[in-house]
Amino acid sequence: MNEQDRHKKQAAEKAVEYIEDGMIIGLGTGSTTTFAVRKIAQLIKARSLQKIQAIPSSKRTERLAKRLHIPLTDFSKVTQIDLTIDGADEVDSRLNLIKGGGGALLREKILIQASKRVIIIVDETKVSKKLGTSWPIPIEVLPFAWEVEARFLKSLRAKPTLRRDARKKPYLTDQKNYILDAEFSQIKDPEVLNSKLNQRAGIIEHGLFVEMVTDIIVAGAKGITHLKKYDL
Repeated sequence: MNEQDRHKKQAAEKAVEYIEDGMIIGLGTGSTTTFAVRKIAQLIKARSLQKIQAIPSSKRTERLAKRLHIPLTDFSKVTQIDLTIDGADEVDSRLNLIKGGGGALLREKILIQASKRVIIIVDETKVSKKLGTSWPIPIEVLPFAWEVEARFLKSLRAKPTLRRDARKKPYLTDQKNYILDAEFSQIKDPEVLNSKLNQRAGIIEHGLFVEMVTDIIVAGAKGITHLKKYDL
């Protein structure tokens, strides 16, 4: 395990400490969240966590949770999630995020909006002074509308690229939509950009998460930093 993976594991396992017996938990998608899912499974097997039910944010996470024997549920049976644990591609000090590198941004945002508490787990390389410094914003779009939405993104001075799979075909999300990865450089006003993206019919969802999380746990060479919404 390299140093970055060690930091991911540290952040993930710290977040898992906040899970309590009987909770409904949301499980994000990505390499950092995988460490959390595996830790949760270990605690369930050891009976250190009991009566846990989870809602996964992607088919990939669902397969992993089933393989590790984590009990699953869905929104037909529960109305709210107690705690969601998820990763991010980039975070800022105001607890805003860019997510969607793994292609699960729509379901991830649904889980986050349905959660009482949201803990984002990252290693220190994911922290930026301004979002967009290191990552493009994934934009999930209807296949029918991807060209027109690409032109719209260009009008905002972004550089959109249609995401493709290993066969060079358009990448398909779990909902069978396309993703445009839009490079905005440093984003001066995430709230304004968030509003503009929300107004487009062809954009199903986007990877800009503004004022949506309660905690960010960052692990790095100097240890763990816990940023909390109520400390801002």
